[in-house]
Amino acid sequence: MDTQRALLAAAAAIVVVSAIGVAATPAAVGDPRAPPDRAGTVDLADVVIAPGAVRGETVRLDLRTALRHRGPATQNVTVRHRALDANSGLLADETVVDVGSIDGDRETEVNGSVTVERSGGYRLETVVYADGQRRDRRATRVAGVSALEPSYADSPVGFAAATSWPTIAVSVVETDDATATLSVAVAVTNRGDEAAGGLDLRLLLRQADSNLIADEATESVESIQAGRTDTVTTRVTVPDGYNYYVDVALFDDDVLIDETQGVANLDPETTISANETVRDVSFETEDFSERDDEADASGQRPVSESETEDATPGFGVVAGVLALLGWSLLARRRR
Repeated sequence: MDTQRALLAAAAAIVVVSAIGVAATPAAVGDPRAPPDRAGTVDLADVVIAPGAVRGETVRLDLRTALRHRGPATQNVTVRHRALDANSGLLADETVVDVGSIDGDRETEVNGSVTVERSGGYRLETVVYADGQRRDRRATRVAGVSALEPSYADSPVGFAAATSWPTIAVSVVETDDATATLSVAVAVTNRGDEAAGGLDLRLLLRQADSNLIADEATESVESIQAGRTDTVTTRVTVPDGYNYYVDVALFDDDVLIDETQGVANLDPETTISANETVRDVSFETEDFSERDDEADASGQRPVSESETEDATPGFGVVAGVLALLGWSLLARRRR
């Protein structure tokens, strides 16, 4: 009887000790089918690139990153941004943003930036790390960085770029034996939301062959209402019978805002064209010579002896020398 009681007491003691052990370490007898504890997951939900501060030589590119997190807390999260030159692959700039710990099922916005030269294109790489281990990566290409205007040159006023209406319109006001007076009308548009102006419009006429400045002018651009296009007109006088490039620029306190180019074709035999990126405006003096009082019935103005000897004093010396050399060579051949 005593032996039976002793065995029952020992069995009871074993049960009590086992129960205490299970209470202390519940994981030891947990469900073997349950997944083990693990760290949360973090990846890149979205990366948005926007231009930041634009300077003369550099531009800051802002990267707005959305991190998506699921599960338990993830420690030591960092985001690294790199800007690589699109052609050479060389590293242009790199920045690392320390995010810290993220927990719960949510998205977290992380802002970073890189600074690159305002030219060419770049490959932007964004990588997210957790405890020094790479979790996700995304790459984006940007091009045309040079098209971003610096902050000091940011103005809503610029040259009009209409489909049919000319940006630069040149007309002949009057001509004499050697010169032509031209009226140049330039279309200027305010693309902003408020009235703007207070700019200087500077105009140069370059002789096409010699690239010499034949004449120049400066006009003030008054206040232009939002969305409106105004015309700024000026006059210049140049030697007749030559072709000219009409270079026009807008300045704000000596800061170049915008520029465009047209042409004035006053040579009846040859013509020139402006850059393909701007509107070409071509004119010839002959189209307007019928207004001259000396025009005959056929519409041709008689040429005086003084004009044949020296038609345009501005650029006729070279032509006279070449003609003289030509007659000398012809006389030698006849001998």
